[in-house]
Amino acid sequence: MEYKTSWASPSNIALIKYWGKKKGGVQLPANPSISFTLSNCKTTTFLKFIEGTKFDVSVSLEQVDTPSFIPKIEQFLERIKSIFPFVMNGSYEINTSNSFPHSSGIASSASGMSALALCICDIASKKGLLDSGKFFQTASILSRLGSGSASRSVFGPLGVWGEHPDFKGSSDDFAISYNNVSPIFKSYCDTILLVHKGQKIVSSSVGHDLVDNHPFAIARFRQANQNMSAIKSALESADIDRFIDIIESEALILHSLMMSSNPYFILMKPDTLNIINAIWQKRKKSNVKWCFTLDAGANVHFLYPSEDKEMAHQFIEDELKEYCENGAFIHDFVGSGPEKIT
Repeated sequence: MEYKTSWASPSNIALIKYWGKKKGGVQLPANPSISFTLSNCKTTTFLKFIEGTKFDVSVSLEQVDTPSFIPKIEQFLERIKSIFPFVMNGSYEINTSNSFPHSSGIASSASGMSALALCICDIASKKGLLDSGKFFQTASILSRLGSGSASRSVFGPLGVWGEHPDFKGSSDDFAISYNNVSPIFKSYCDTILLVHKGQKIVSSSVGHDLVDNHPFAIARFRQANQNMSAIKSALESADIDRFIDIIESEALILHSLMMSSNPYFILMKPDTLNIINAIWQKRKKSNVKWCFTLDAGANVHFLYPSEDKEMAHQFIEDELKEYCENGAFIHDFVGSGPEKIT
């Protein structure tokens, strides 16, 4: 039996960072996290599954055969076979494309694994194995087993992953949608300033593992839980000043954990710091409510209210573009989540 399906799933940018995994589980977070779901930065995946044939996986990225992806996808299928045993009984042809540079710190694994998980759930639905009411929760569970932060990409406008008493229904096993926020945050803008479009020197999965023996791990997990409560209040009350304080601190804490792990490593580049300083100077000089966050990479997510879009775009052209590789950046905004293509 042949099945075909395709989904587009967005990237996300964490506001409270997930960094570190619980021991004794598979892809369970050591602390809860919350993210903006993006709109333009997404992965589109076309999947053809022929059931009953010899198990085989072929993958292409941007229409180029990419066998280096196969081990990760095979590991993913092995992890989810307890949920859907049929996944090991057939061959896969996966064609995927990104609207942004792969492995450059724009959560390509989040959008990529969630897109694949949605395709698998679509096939399960066609086979009568998945009720529509559980579709997205199951897709989030599957996504998590491929890439932890991918669990959040299944939902918009914000996704919460990891159990926390202030977020009803939150779980370590799957993410939930969170939209009890001020309207200003539902249309927030995020311009990703591409400081470095190449592959990272240290993958996020390796970085997570290094937290196991990190001297600051316990204090960091406690802090992340406290910041979840604080940002919930800021998002609901439209307290942008508090929002800025929390997310910029979280970004710098994430990278400080990398720089103080063993072995230590640095993913920021000199122009990452140049952009941060330019944003700080602009905020001080002009009293604008603009800020930054970072993911696990050198690129900078420049965040600002949609009402400031025109002025912020001019600031990018005048002062930030010069720090981007080949002047490259991506304008994005908070989105509603994945989209079924076929």
